Amino acid sequence: MPALTSLLLSGTVLAGNPLIAFPGAEGFGRNASGGRGGKVYHVTTLEDGDHPGTLRHAVMQKGPRTVVFDVAGTIFLDSPLRITSGDLTLAGQTAPGEGICIARHQVSLRADNTIVRYLRFRVGNEGGGEPDGLGCNEARDVIIDHCSISWSVDETCAVYGCENVTVQWCISSESLRNAGHHKGPHGYGAIWGGDHASFHHNLLAHHESRAPRLGPHVSTQEREHVDMRNNVIYNWAGSGCYGGEGMNVNIVNNYYKPGPATPRGSKVGHRITAIGVRTTGYTHHDSHKPNAWDPMWHRWGRFFIDGNVMEGHPDITADNWTLGVIRQAETGDYDGMYSPELFSEIRLSAPIEFGHVTTHTPRQAYELVLAGAGCSLRRDSLDRRIVEETRMGTASRYGSVSEDARQKPGLIDLPSDAMEPDWQSPWVHLSDDGVADYLRTHGTLPEHIRDTDGDGIPDLWEITRALDPLDPADGNAVTLSPSGYTNLEVYLNSLVSE
Repeated sequence: MPALTSLLLSGTVLAGNPLIAFPGAEGFGRNASGGRGGKVYHVTTLEDGDHPGTLRHAVMQKGPRTVVFDVAGTIFLDSPLRITSGDLTLAGQTAPGEGICIARHQVSLRADNTIVRYLRFRVGNEGGGEPDGLGCNEARDVIIDHCSISWSVDETCAVYGCENVTVQWCISSESLRNAGHHKGPHGYGAIWGGDHASFHHNLLAHHESRAPRLGPHVSTQEREHVDMRNNVIYNWAGSGCYGGEGMNVNIVNNYYKPGPATPRGSKVGHRITAIGVRTTGYTHHDSHKPNAWDPMWHRWGRFFIDGNVMEGHPDITADNWTLGVIRQAETGDYDGMYSPELFSEIRLSAPIEFGHVTTHTPRQAYELVLAGAGCSLRRDSLDRRIVEETRMGTASRYGSVSEDARQKPGLIDLPSDAMEPDWQSPWVHLSDDGVADYLRTHGTLPEHIRDTDGDGIPDLWEITRALDPLDPADGNAVTLSPSGYTNLEVYLNSLVSE
């Protein structure tokens, strides 16, 4: 196996070295600037609504803006949150205590130039509909970093149809298998696609299928360019990773770990990916019925697949293609087009462009992802359990609706299936480290997070760096960073490691 070693690999030279979103931003979305230089909005309540102080009010504003959090806990949305105005930074790392979770309804990003960091999206099925955990499509220059996404009725992480996008260091876990989707049982992990889209150092755990689905979008189907590397994929059941119709894809140095629900006696149990194509029936190519997918009829994609580990299968680790890819379908499938000879046409000998991504060996990536992925500034009990089960190869939860739930450990049907016996709600209490109590008692925030001038930087932090806590203009000044980050960005970046 010609594994790619732990090197800083770059498939392109970035002219002019533009200022990246934050230290550690990588992949095709790394150059997003988000709300740099714009207004600051403080989230001061866990309530939903369009009044100042709510998350909804902040994201619905226009122009460059950074959203910081003065509260910790779960925001239960009253309706879906569709973000359509870009130049936005959602700085979840600013929340006190154990941080922020967003629940009950889906958050959808259709906003150019957006940075999302250190947030949890645990939707559930209480709000009705068929929500994803976090969705992003038809946007450009987006990076989603260190987020935890779970309990979706459809996919947990549906990021496709975008241009220049990165999803990195996130946890996508426990999609709901039987929570009311009109098509029946789901439990889908992710749809990943896009025109220059990077998906690296993520954990996908406890999904029936789509772990991930390499999914083209109507808007980008003729220019799909996807890099998937250094992800950890654990305990898939029905289909695992598949798709890639007409796409150009790297699948490099990922770590696949079958779990208790993974069908060991089936080819799905050792699947790297199953490659597909748009068939005549799918595109309605032989009828007069219009179909948006017709441009990709019978067009195979191109794939560089190398260096992936399939735990427990040294033969597939040594040779990803033969059993892990080629024999995942049968000769004659896909309108009679599928055959072993096909792979000489679609198999690439070198990777397609993959931007600027630090690439580790699969085993290095496994340890790094388990140590740091997700909303890991302070992991909640759900993420801690998911990571521990991934490491130990176990699953402690079962569905409560599906008839075959006992045969598929780890695949839950409802959020309540994830509860501990003494919990009052699946959405665990997230401590704010006494901030709300202090505010009630003293009428102001604690000194260590108090921001008198509202520039997003606490007074004490400003004072120790010779900034003026009474001057809101110095937040957007560039006096602390030789690289060119604003003083607010320097503060935001100081809260987390790269």
